[in-house]
Amino acid sequence: MASLIATWFAQGRKSFGVPTERSQLPNWFRGRPVLQPQLCPEDCLACVTSCPTNAISKDPLRLDMGRCLYCHHCFKACQTGALTISNDHRLATSTREDLILDGHAQKLASALDKETRRVLGRALRLRQVSAGGCNGCESELQTATNVVWDMSRFGIHFVASPRHADGIVVTGPVSANMEQALRDTLDAVPSPRIVVAAGTCAISGGVFADLPNCRNGVMPDIPVDLYVPGCPPHPLTFLDGLLRLLGRMK
Repeated sequence: MASLIATWFAQGRKSFGVPTERSQLPNWFRGRPVLQPQLCPEDCLACVTSCPTNAISKDPLRLDMGRCLYCHHCFKACQTGALTISNDHRLATSTREDLILDGHAQKLASALDKETRRVLGRALRLRQVSAGGCNGCESELQTATNVVWDMSRFGIHFVASPRHADGIVVTGPVSANMEQALRDTLDAVPSPRIVVAAGTCAISGGVFADLPNCRNGVMPDIPVDLYVPGCPPHPLTFLDGLLRLLGRMK
């Protein structure tokens, strides 16, 4: 036992700190894209044609993070510096429109209304629904529970039953075979409830968009409270969005 305790002290703290604006991540981390439209020539379409999901448009230059795969093709194609990428993990938003970057400051996720937060309290129980995903987003959400990110220290947990949940986290493009299962799961969650769309597929369908058996992400008639972009989203991005939703971060 003494040697085990000594080993614990030698290893030190393993958990990442509370997400902040200055959270230190490696320089190679693919975070929020940075757009400088004034550097983009009018006749240049290199970034537009390089994007596999049509996430980029011109006149004016815009990038839809809800479609972005973070494949880096557009940044490599851009020779003027109009498109670059930062290591800022803060990407989650409260509305679909806020995922569209145009060179101005991005609006981050805002807190739920006071009554909903009063009912939910400071803890959050979530049922994850894999609606036809490739398991990339699901794997990252599982990583958010490990000793490094440890979202349980903030009172956020995944639960097995929607009847024990405060909301659902949807991953995947929502295949035709999973649409009814998703609706049934949401109906089983008591009100007030929240819906989180995690990953590009859950937001827009990703690479599966517009296929006959794909619903292009969470259906329009289901209100989404938090959009977490990424392919897949980083655990810190997911955690940052949830804490902002709960009003525990400015």
